[in-house]
Amino acid sequence: MAGPLIDRRRALIASMAAGAGLALPAAQAQSIGTASRKPGRDGTTPRSAMAKTRYGPVRGYVAGDVFTFKGIPYGQDTGGENRWLPAKPPQPWTEPYNALAYGANSPQTTHNFRAVEHTFLQQWDDGFQGEDMLKLNVWTPSLSGHRPVMVYFHGGGFAFGSSYELASHDGARMARHHDVVQVSINHRLNVLGFLDLTEVGGSAYEESVNVSMTDCIAALRWVQENIAAFGGDPNTVMIYGQSGGGSKVTTLLGMPSGKGLIHRAAAQSGGGGALPTAEQSRDYARRLVKHLGIARNDIAALQKMAWADLSAASSTVAGEINGPMVRGLGGPPATPRVGGGPTLDGKVIDVRSFADVAPEVSRTVPMLIGNTSEEGMRWGSNPSEAEWRKDLTGQLGAGKADALIASMRKAHPEKAVRTLSYGVQSIAYRNRVQDMVRLKHAQGGAPVYQYLFQWQSPQLDGVAGAWHTADLAFCFDNTARCEQGTGNTPEAQRLARTMAGAWATFARTGNPSQPGLTWSPSDPVRCQTMVFDNHCRMVDDPEGESRRILLRA
Repeated sequence: MAGPLIDRRRALIASMAAGAGLALPAAQAQSIGTASRKPGRDGTTPRSAMAKTRYGPVRGYVAGDVFTFKGIPYGQDTGGENRWLPAKPPQPWTEPYNALAYGANSPQTTHNFRAVEHTFLQQWDDGFQGEDMLKLNVWTPSLSGHRPVMVYFHGGGFAFGSSYELASHDGARMARHHDVVQVSINHRLNVLGFLDLTEVGGSAYEESVNVSMTDCIAALRWVQENIAAFGGDPNTVMIYGQSGGGSKVTTLLGMPSGKGLIHRAAAQSGGGGALPTAEQSRDYARRLVKHLGIARNDIAALQKMAWADLSAASSTVAGEINGPMVRGLGGPPATPRVGGGPTLDGKVIDVRSFADVAPEVSRTVPMLIGNTSEEGMRWGSNPSEAEWRKDLTGQLGAGKADALIASMRKAHPEKAVRTLSYGVQSIAYRNRVQDMVRLKHAQGGAPVYQYLFQWQSPQLDGVAGAWHTADLAFCFDNTARCEQGTGNTPEAQRLARTMAGAWATFARTGNPSQPGLTWSPSDPVRCQTMVFDNHCRMVDDPEGESRRILLRA
């Protein structure tokens, strides 16, 4: 899971602006940024934009020579009697299904759009919500051929987010310029995706504690069975995700049901995590049912309950069990927290993937692992050096705080104190990256490649750095669509072509090297890392001196 180091919504919103209040009502929030997601003027709906799935024909549109399909069902409505049950295959249809607009997002708490700087930089779009959300989106340059398939899992921990939450998620340029089939999905989140109701509903609900992750498997099975009709190769499938999406990737890599569905993988600013045990999650479910005043076997009452009531009760009960979130830097792994993500149930998930072990089931899957250089960017935080030093001293002690500040200033004399302060979480996260690289390397199977994205945005006086999610505009080749964050400068455009090309090449071959970019696999000794910046280059253990300070006793 994303864990205590990186919790995207809280890190980017909760404390970022003085005076930030409660989230805006969904009816107001969901309209933000939608204009940037509409097809261009050349969007047409020819009958040739038709693909045959095993459930029936789907009709999309063509924009800039890219065939685009949005909101294709890969499962039935998960509401009502289907709540917490494994995804059911779509009911077949005969007439063309108009796959022209994004589907619903899993019910969730929406963004606080009063955080204007982040709203500007990230171009959020909350869309609309509903439990009929098992939908996916496809972009392809042609409906014939055998192209690599890139399946993206969105961030937001396991509690919020969507396939189109950020402008950067649009897959058209990957299809157009990098000759891949791009896919993204929506699936169940939060209490709707993770609640053990076996004791309430019986054996039919034995997967309910991880049904969000089995949704992801259902989407990958849909890709396996249908993507050839969109010009994709079902035997060359890359999964990747950022933040919570990276944690979904590492979780999927440890699931026996994912074997054969995944051929490459990338975890970006996320991965691993201390999953609770089945008994811990079962205890949480018992307490939640009791808190709601529901009879122990009244599954129907739970399935009829409004999501807002479920969510509020879930937060209360989970808070009582978990206690406050401790956001330390370095130190031991996070302790398991119930109610917010996957569970080590011994069946759907039987290992703590990339926390305890690199799972044997994905031994042959090459991986990319990395992060950005200012993961902790919160615009409302602008400390003086004295304030920054005092804060770090409270967390680390005076000796380590002084050493860390000196090391970071030495490594990056060009950065303002404000920007350096945003980078402390990134330094801590570099240790997690090395842990995951070590586990994968020790397996002796497929190679692991690591990266550090440190391109500094010129926007807002150039002090925001490379914030959490900043890399997405580049690995999707979307600097123009995301110009509010990138400025769409010539330098940004060049870097995006390079980075997106590396991701597409990795999807195609399992090696991200391409002409002009030689990328070596990583090992736990040298920690060879591709640094993405205006000058892309291989560096042994960038930020190594700083990250090792956090490991000192």
